[in-house]
Amino acid sequence: MENKRISMYGGSLGGSIPLFIFIVGMISVTFAGTGGTKTYWAAGWIALLVGVFLAKNKSEYCQSIMRGLSNKNGVVVVTLWLFAGVFGKLMTEGGLIQGLLWIGLEANVQGAAFAVIALFCAMLFSLGTGTSTATVVALTPVLYPVGVFLGADPVVLAVAILAGAGFGDNFSPISDTTIVSASTQGADIKSVVRARMPLSLIAAVITIIIVFLTGGGGEVSDNQVTAEANPSGLIMLVSFVVLLTAVFLKRHMIEAFIWGILAATCLGILNGSFVLKAMFHMPEESGATSGFIEDGIASMSAPIIFVLIILAITQIMIESGAIEKILDFVTNKITKGARSAELAIIFVTAIVSTPISNNAAAALLVGPGFVKELGKKYKLSPSRRAIMMDCSVTSFYYTIPWHSSIVTWYGLLVVSANEWNIPLPGILSSFLNPYAWSLFTILIISAVFGWGRTFEKDTETESSSKSKSVS
Repeated sequence: MENKRISMYGGSLGGSIPLFIFIVGMISVTFAGTGGTKTYWAAGWIALLVGVFLAKNKSEYCQSIMRGLSNKNGVVVVTLWLFAGVFGKLMTEGGLIQGLLWIGLEANVQGAAFAVIALFCAMLFSLGTGTSTATVVALTPVLYPVGVFLGADPVVLAVAILAGAGFGDNFSPISDTTIVSASTQGADIKSVVRARMPLSLIAAVITIIIVFLTGGGGEVSDNQVTAEANPSGLIMLVSFVVLLTAVFLKRHMIEAFIWGILAATCLGILNGSFVLKAMFHMPEESGATSGFIEDGIASMSAPIIFVLIILAITQIMIESGAIEKILDFVTNKITKGARSAELAIIFVTAIVSTPISNNAAAALLVGPGFVKELGKKYKLSPSRRAIMMDCSVTSFYYTIPWHSSIVTWYGLLVVSANEWNIPLPGILSSFLNPYAWSLFTILIISAVFGWGRTFEKDTETESSSKSKSVS
């Protein structure tokens, strides 16, 4: 985060007004039944426009918008989407959906059973890649339509994919939030992962039970499934193996997607789903598609613009001092001991991550100053501080409709629903994420009752005690 400041009429409260307008606009559009990433653009644009008149220095306000648009975390996400969108397009065109439908018929994996399988797939993929965004991009276009055709409840199925993606972001040792939380607190990643394992796994078990109990009840589209089912598409699963192998070999995520794209292209041609020309060709007429590459990138255009608007609004709130006010208030007025310090870390981190579209960025904002200093004041160990912060930015965060991963997830649900003519859940269904609420609840219980709490060794006290005993 750049150490810049902008002056707003009303101070930090004025800096929060654009975000408030944006949220109210999104909620209004959603309840009107027309919610979606494109329809939210106007709300964000109006919010930025109003902010201009609240800024004392219009030029600095405009520069703040530009700094938000050029945010490094946002650039990483957008770049990743450009490659992940093409990968997802190839997987669907290569027949993977038809292949999974065939398995569902042959193995009788339908309804709630398939919803649980979708959850497991998302958990494993996100655990291996460490990124929720890549998980929803790669899996949503495949698992959602298959599950709906096989009788899974559309809302529960969609939320299960999101929940699985959040699990990997929380638990994976290569997740950016894991790395940020450990590094800002001076903790060892292995000790952080080991210490938070009970919290994450209990939340995962609760999520599996909820999805199993609520994930059925849909109608199996027998005619659709029978017509579409084709085992040849299962060969496309090799592309996932190639991608995951590249990740485990510590290749960059973009490089991993490139290897996956190359594998998917070869396999799609091999099973006869498409020809090489389908990847890219000169359009026959103006406005016509040039192939799968264009289509894959185009599928990501709506969420890309949406997340850029969010980054701009977020930057205004940060630079106006609104976030800093929250941190100062909690540090000076609320905390009185280890328990209240942990609860403050949980709730402040959750509050700060609410307006910020990237949870790693939120962790970077509160980690070095607020979390570390408050935790050290009450002797909380580095790993404990990291756990409190990491679980906070990977739990409640995965329920907020304007966050980058949720935007991506919902944008792909829209694409899938339109392409396959299947039901589309509302974007507010993200608030039903069972893993997010389970983890958040368990985290609070851990803080209240001190479960798993560890402290730093008070070396200064020990040294002074030894010197007194010698004297």
